[in-house]
Amino acid sequence: MGNPNVGKSTVFNEITGSHQHTGNWTGKTVDTAKGRFYYKFMNYELVDLPGTYSLLSSSEEERLARDYLCFEKYDCVVCVADATNLLRNLNLVLQVIEVTDKVVLLLNLCDEAKKKNITVNADALSKMLGIPVVKATARSGKGINELLEKVHLISNGALTVEPATLFYPNSVESAVHRVKRGLKGNIDTDKNLRFFALRLLEGDESFNNSFKRHFGADIFQKGFIRGNLNPAKRELEKLGYGGEKFAVCITTAIFERAEDMAQQTVMRLPSKKERMEKRLDKILMGRYTSIPVMILLFAVVLWITVAGSNYPSEILRGVFDNFEVWLADKLAAAGASDTFVSLFVNGILRVLLWVIAVMLPPMAIFFPLFAILEDFGILPRIAFNLDGAFERCGACGKQALTTCMGYGCNAVGVTGSRIIDSPRERLVAIITNSLSPCNGRFPLLIAVISMFFSQNSVAAALILLCFMGVSMLATFASSKLLTSTVLKGVSSSFVLELPPYRKPKILSLIGDTVREKIIFVLFRAAAVAAPAGLVIWVLANVRVGSATLLCYIADILEPAGRFIGLDGVMLLAFILGFPANEIVIPIALMAYLSTGEMSDYSSLESLKTILTDNGWTWVTALCTCIFSMFHFPCSTTLLTIWKETKSVKWTALSVITPLVFGVVICAVISHVFK
Repeated sequence: MGNPNVGKSTVFNEITGSHQHTGNWTGKTVDTAKGRFYYKFMNYELVDLPGTYSLLSSSEEERLARDYLCFEKYDCVVCVADATNLLRNLNLVLQVIEVTDKVVLLLNLCDEAKKKNITVNADALSKMLGIPVVKATARSGKGINELLEKVHLISNGALTVEPATLFYPNSVESAVHRVKRGLKGNIDTDKNLRFFALRLLEGDESFNNSFKRHFGADIFQKGFIRGNLNPAKRELEKLGYGGEKFAVCITTAIFERAEDMAQQTVMRLPSKKERMEKRLDKILMGRYTSIPVMILLFAVVLWITVAGSNYPSEILRGVFDNFEVWLADKLAAAGASDTFVSLFVNGILRVLLWVIAVMLPPMAIFFPLFAILEDFGILPRIAFNLDGAFERCGACGKQALTTCMGYGCNAVGVTGSRIIDSPRERLVAIITNSLSPCNGRFPLLIAVISMFFSQNSVAAALILLCFMGVSMLATFASSKLLTSTVLKGVSSSFVLELPPYRKPKILSLIGDTVREKIIFVLFRAAAVAAPAGLVIWVLANVRVGSATLLCYIADILEPAGRFIGLDGVMLLAFILGFPANEIVIPIALMAYLSTGEMSDYSSLESLKTILTDNGWTWVTALCTCIFSMFHFPCSTTLLTIWKETKSVKWTALSVITPLVFGVVICAVISHVFK
């Protein structure tokens, strides 16, 4: 266990060979991860607890880590600390050694400390804490073998550890001793009763509930607890240590001891790296530079994604087109009917392959770039810059990160909301994530902007950036509306640590991104794209009178489409584009040209001619862009929302929220410029 951003998951991965994703903000891991390793003829199970700054519970990850440490069985605790910031990390270490004596302190990031001219006297620190201290650089594996040896010795009883005792004022010590006397021999635990006594005297409700769950609901009614705890609390109140003052006393003592240890064991000299980081922070978090630089960075990522994904998308579509022709010939040669070949190849398979061809390249570019920004340490600074705006909306600053994830894929943004501790604020982030236009909507936005507003690439990029700004304003507005109505509540605390800038491990990042995001999203998209292809083919080939079902339904939707500045065909295309936003334009072309299968356009000029011949104006184009940004989530995102919330109510609200924005804005634009 350890603070967030100390390389805890990196240590876990190095020992077990697992690939837990590492993050740069508290709460990134909100559950335990387990892995196995083998050392000196023995099998071990290693548990990676959530990153936490303290065992004095104030958030979900702190409660989970504290309860595991206090109530579960284990042989040894590896407490990971950041060698570049020992003072802050010692706060947790001092609390851990109050719970158990089976502790090893791993001083990680020693390479970063060396670059910053920071030296930690591990021997002196070990004597002061009374536990083994190992210096390491987990990213390169340095120090891991020494750590495993210490763990092995402690786990097998070959190494006895006697942690130093942290003393409090005499009145507190007297109360602690009294409660310990009541607990001794009456509760079944191998943990230090001193920590239990301190928490019971503190009166933390979450700890009391965990204590009751583990030792019995009636534990506080038993004489050995009631007869010692209540008098001790009354005595403390008389001496001025009641309620919050007791917690302040404990916290102050811990921090003062940590500061004393850090002063005696850490030597720090000025370094070039530290000066460079401060200069970067002045730019990325400066009062006047932070937002412009953030927008510029995001614009560059978008430009690379859009520009870089076109060519591979064309290659994939070419390969898939040839595959369709080959498969159709093989099926026909095998005796399959023309109807079956058209249904399977031009319907089900074409939609599935189209979604893959259009979704895969942007994701393969955007997600690694996003991960690099995260690993380098930029994303937490973006969250810092946007925290104030989200806080004023009653939301959490971490929502800035999930909103940015949504620009790559809304499904990933929804799952990314797990980093938010408060269930209420997590719901706000989930419901509003579809207001961020994902990469699946970029092809339509870019095509329409280029045809009707500007063919200049720079001007088109600026217009696209303006649309992004509108989506961000809509996110703020909807967050405020939700937190003022159906999701009222007090904003939770948000501890944001600004990590040091680090050189990203590119190959590892790409591997993690492919496995955790790209394959995950493609699998869910494919699960709904295939059946959707069947539905679209049926609508385009089954006729009602002289018209296909597709055209018939489009005529029915015409009044509603006109009301919001579109037409029946485009409204139906958005509805049938539910499996993936990428197929909206091909479906519209299929209806406009009255073809029985989806087809691509040969050029923007030819597409513009088709659209203008069917009544499109610049107002139609503008409303199409707005409605593309603000309409119901795609099937992949909706399925993800359901899996995350397990609620019909919140899933439905995730559909209604962006749809209302889209309908209202498009209706206003349509009627103003009618």
